[in-house]
Amino acid sequence: MSIRDSLRAYVLENCLFTDDGSKLNDADSFLETGVLDSTGILEIILFVEESFGIEVADDEMEPTNLDSIDRLVVYVERKLAEK
Repeated sequence: MSIRDSLRAYVLENCLFTDDGSKLNDADSFLETGVLDSTGILEIILFVEESFGIEVADDEMEPTNLDSIDRLVVYVERKLAEK
């Protein structure tokens, strides 16, 4: 499963409680659309760390890295390339 597919599946199942992919646009802000709140962001950070074997540093916990599927994919790919 690709990084994007894995992240989409997680958000759909655990945050939107659906498997309907049309309910999630990859570019939409999680916070602006209400998909995730601050607790949800912490949960997705834990998912990313466990699923991809990376550590999200405190200074990386910002919307530019974590606030949409598109941003998460870029962030995870960058972190994996640094390994």
